[in-house]
Amino acid sequence: MADKPLITVIVPVYNIMEYLPRCVRSVTAQTYERLEIILMDDGSTDGTGELCDRLALEDPRIRVYHKENGGSSSARNLALTHAHGEYVGFVDSDDYIEPDMYERLYQGICRFGVPLAQIGRDEIDAEGRLLPNICEPPPEPVITDSKDFFRELLLHRGDCSFCTKLIRRDLFPREAFPEGRLNEDFHLLIRMLPQTDGLVSLPGQAYHVFYRIGSNSRRADRESFSRVFADSVDNADMAARIVRDAYPELLQEAFRFGVFQRLEYLLHIPISRMTRDNGQYRDIVRYLRKNWLPSMRNKILTGKNKLYHTLFAIAPRGIRRLHRALRRRAISSAEAD
Repeated sequence: MADKPLITVIVPVYNIMEYLPRCVRSVTAQTYERLEIILMDDGSTDGTGELCDRLALEDPRIRVYHKENGGSSSARNLALTHAHGEYVGFVDSDDYIEPDMYERLYQGICRFGVPLAQIGRDEIDAEGRLLPNICEPPPEPVITDSKDFFRELLLHRGDCSFCTKLIRRDLFPREAFPEGRLNEDFHLLIRMLPQTDGLVSLPGQAYHVFYRIGSNSRRADRESFSRVFADSVDNADMAARIVRDAYPELLQEAFRFGVFQRLEYLLHIPISRMTRDNGQYRDIVRYLRKNWLPSMRNKILTGKNKLYHTLFAIAPRGIRRLHRALRRRAISSAEAD
């Protein structure tokens, strides 16, 4: 084991008593044994912090830190300052992993000479049912350079999650995950990609996402409006700036991504918030109106995207009312059947 590099596995923890033992034990059971496991308690109030301390007694590789509540990004960032591993991985505290995940990821890095590797994930709901895949894993290992992977992200085909990846620690910038924001993995990954030679995507699904209603970006109420939609628009603008500097060949993809994220925002924001005093909403509508012609000329946007762009540029509130009515009718018809 001494000839293998140390891998740091970071688990941000907050009020997760029920699921934390499964998560932690799936990490301690790894066939790649040279790990340090950091449990970063983000100010839990339900006894989870004490549970972390008890779990640390089960395995000397576990280290526990307690901090005031500041969100998952702040917990991850603080954990990175304590990380000693040459490589870093992340596991969310309600998820769990296959025993050979880090072994396979490390072998992929060594075999293909890349600074990071990723593997597939699946999603499981509270009843234990498999949900549709977010990203399809490849049947064989696939090497992708940073520009092509950036393009996949802009086309919503790439996996931006840090939980499915093993990454060389020196790639992380000083200010890593954006604190107080969602869509944080995409935000950091697109900043890191221009500094890498690429990555390998491995076959199979070794990371298991537990879809727990109410956790972070997962909506518990259809009438709520997660800030992930607003943060995603900001990230789209940042992606466009990175593309201009590092990957000018991807300008059409970046434009498509910016339009798509704005349409997602408008399709989810409650009508009650579509008001003149909502600065971001107003800016988004203004953007769509200003960029209507480039959108119509963009070869990557679909006909459906362009139709929604046109309609939202003309009458955003009216289109949302119509969209809501059609969805209710579709749901009623499905329930009737």
